[in-house]
Amino acid sequence: MANLGYIQVTRTCNQACIFCSNPELDRETTLVEAKALVDDFVTRGYDGIILTGGEPTLFEPLAELIAYATEQGLGVRMITNGQRTSDMDYLRRLLDAGLIHVHQSVYTHDQKIQASLTGKADSHANLCASLDNFGEAGIQVDVNITIQKYNADHLDRVVVWLLERWPFVQHVVFNNLDPTSDRVALHKEVVHKLSDMEPFLYRALSYLERQGRTYRVERVPLCYMTEFAHASTETRKIVKEEERIVHFLDEKGMVRQTDWEHGKADICRECSLTSICAGLFEMDIFYSSDELYRLFVPKEPIIKRILEGK
Repeated sequence: MANLGYIQVTRTCNQACIFCSNPELDRETTLVEAKALVDDFVTRGYDGIILTGGEPTLFEPLAELIAYATEQGLGVRMITNGQRTSDMDYLRRLLDAGLIHVHQSVYTHDQKIQASLTGKADSHANLCASLDNFGEAGIQVDVNITIQKYNADHLDRVVVWLLERWPFVQHVVFNNLDPTSDRVALHKEVVHKLSDMEPFLYRALSYLERQGRTYRVERVPLCYMTEFAHASTETRKIVKEEERIVHFLDEKGMVRQTDWEHGKADICRECSLTSICAGLFEMDIFYSSDELYRLFVPKEPIIKRILEGK
């Protein structure tokens, strides 16, 4: 698996998502600073970088940064909300600079819910136009779905809609809600129970498996995705002993993550998968340890599937 580093190029955004984990700040890197971070990843032997924000397309010298990283031998990806890349001329600038892979954020197939979550009436129309553009351009596309209260009950319908309309999408990532930002403090109703999402996440992953697509899930304990434990990002990192470096624009600065455990409850000690499970994120702060339960399935087949690259 490629070792990828993250560079947060801006903290400004053209949406106001009510659960944003990196809410807007008046902070932006400079092209000189960003190039230095690229050089650091080259020195560390990383294979590529993922540009993120805020919304990275609001970083004006983005195309120049992509071109520089490409010249240094790094594959360049970008996480975007798809508002600005709905303009094909703008997207072409990024592609010509060397952008090879896009991670498109999608919350729901429902236009009204998408607008409510993002604070932007045309959010859904723009992200659809971007996906159309990505397909026309032939660029590799992953879809990122943040799991929260307002889509937890139809995750399966979201992926069916995505693959039927844009069959070129080959990879989907589900990120369980990170409720630690100030935005969520103002919208506590967006935090879901794990049981709210469990059947719909299962159906979504089952559908992706049947369709021959790949998928990953972050911040979900293995007792809520047992049949798909091999797809847990944290479990894969634990098994493969991988790291992740993210350069933030706030007080966190550079974060080098090598410890993938979130938190364990007493019941986790009796679980057969505890050594390869990250546990529960924000346990007993936003998510309740009472929802956790022990498993008695062997971990060896999961480890084998991960190491075989499946």
